[in-house]
Amino acid sequence: MRNLRIAMAQPNITVGDFEGNERKILQAINEAKGLGADLISFPELAICGYPPEDLLYKPRFIQENLRVLDKVIEHSSGISVVIGFIDANEDLFNAAAVIDNGKLVGVYHKICLPNYGVFDELRYFRSGTEYPVYVINGIGIGVNICDDIWYGAGPTTTQVHSGAEVIVNLSASPYYHGKSYRRESMLSTRAIDNVAIITYTNMVGGQDQLVFEGDSMAVDEKGRLIARGKHFEEDLIVADLDVDSVFQARLQDPHWRSGSIQNAGQCSNTAKIIVSEEPNDTTKPPLPARKFVLELEGLEPEEPASLNTNAGVKIGEQPLSFGIRKLAKGNIDVRYLPGEVYKALVLGTHDYVHKNGMGKVVIGLSGGIDSSLVAAIAADALGANNVTGVTMPSRHSRQENIDDARLLANNLGISLINIPIDTIFHSYSESLADFIEGAESRITEENINSRIRGNIIMSLSNKYRWLGLTTGNKTELAIGYAALHGDRAGGFAVIKDVHKTMVYTLAKYRNWLAGTELIPTSIFDKKPSSELKPKHDGDKSIPPYYILDPILIAYIEEDKSVENIIEMGFDEAIVRQIARLVDNSEYKRRQSPPGVKISTKAFGRDRRLPITHLFRE
Repeated sequence: MRNLRIAMAQPNITVGDFEGNERKILQAINEAKGLGADLISFPELAICGYPPEDLLYKPRFIQENLRVLDKVIEHSSGISVVIGFIDANEDLFNAAAVIDNGKLVGVYHKICLPNYGVFDELRYFRSGTEYPVYVINGIGIGVNICDDIWYGAGPTTTQVHSGAEVIVNLSASPYYHGKSYRRESMLSTRAIDNVAIITYTNMVGGQDQLVFEGDSMAVDEKGRLIARGKHFEEDLIVADLDVDSVFQARLQDPHWRSGSIQNAGQCSNTAKIIVSEEPNDTTKPPLPARKFVLELEGLEPEEPASLNTNAGVKIGEQPLSFGIRKLAKGNIDVRYLPGEVYKALVLGTHDYVHKNGMGKVVIGLSGGIDSSLVAAIAADALGANNVTGVTMPSRHSRQENIDDARLLANNLGISLINIPIDTIFHSYSESLADFIEGAESRITEENINSRIRGNIIMSLSNKYRWLGLTTGNKTELAIGYAALHGDRAGGFAVIKDVHKTMVYTLAKYRNWLAGTELIPTSIFDKKPSSELKPKHDGDKSIPPYYILDPILIAYIEEDKSVENIIEMGFDEAIVRQIARLVDNSEYKRRQSPPGVKISTKAFGRDRRLPITHLFRE
């Protein structure tokens, strides 16, 4: 029986932390050896971290990357290793080193370089041109990287028809909600189409606004899941691959035997490198028993369906979920649950704070749902003792909001300080009185409150080295409902990519997880208010969030035109108003801090529009 024991390591890598990354890599190799693995695979660019961006232009960065590769080679006696690194050979390549028993036996260069969304690989790398197949223990193995596996007639097909029975894919695939479903489906299809076992090794951890979820997996030649790694946690997944079953399946596949699959390949000339002709070790220790959660996204099966609603907000009879993908005449396609998103926000916040050398955070608590959710995420990510909330009441603040902020802080176990701002506001207003008196608009006076609060948060941040977490959501950022240097003041925007309706869902999820009203019910029930003027219950000039968010998703994330959105059943005047607000607010978005990406198209790296332009929908 031909069998390959593979270990897939998904470490939390930090860009440029060569010493720390090296320690994690060598530790994983040692653990894989102890489990009798024939081969261990690591993620794409595991040695240097992903994405390195313009650090690739620094010669020492490349040299350190090659130094660590040498250490990995030295440490690989008795095992084969496939690991991502930067190859500097006439040009820069996103590469995978194939190492066997202390020797570098081959290097694969990524062929399909992504240059969309958050990716800029054509800016840095040259595309590979060769499709090698390596032989380990008499088993043909094709190595490729990330996007190479997503193309049906790409490198995988070419490698399979040059002798590969197992495909080892290294990835650094950033998270967005629902991606795990799409990824598993793609890998299953690729395995079935090529009659091959596919292993997919993905990175885990936060890197600036990106989060990598791990979720490494192996699927057999029939597309069935063999093993899966943890979501949003470091892990080492070890599985025994039955390669004889690939041979049998190919014998019985008429498409394979007729060569019709091979004709789909774009290339046919490959290099075959013999890594090892030694037979499999039959004395391997048994693998420890392990339960793989196949429900996906780290959620328990009993999670109530009611979490897919947003505090009772509905369109017609359909509950509004944050997983909206389509909305046509009241029909909503609900696909995603909140557990994966919440974990992504927690991990992204934790890694941003710690990887940047910070330990504690400060948050302005208004008693509203947004700041409450951010506080809960921060407490989960960093520990309650590392989170300080600040209430900053003005003459317009309601006592119920102050009470709710106190109750929330008590429930979470975080510190709370109170800094009233009325005296500061009066002083500020008197200094400006001669210059703004008599102006028609009162927005300036209203925004003074917001900017005072932002200044207080930044002052505490500066004094105690607490990172300021902003509390604005994606809906507000989209339409420009935020005061520059006010409520956007801070170092990290936790829910920057979270629509308002999703905020309610995530808050309900956190309470369900706690089994108690961690975030008080009174916070869910109140109307949104910035408390910038007397009896302020939000802006009635914009539609309710259950209408606003689907319009924004269609316009921003799906790039639908105004006409397309109107055809979906929305009021024309409302759609044109929202599109105008989005278009006119780009300058504000450029000045907001980074935040965790959880959608298919986040502001910043994903969506890039000029500030100065005259095109309007």
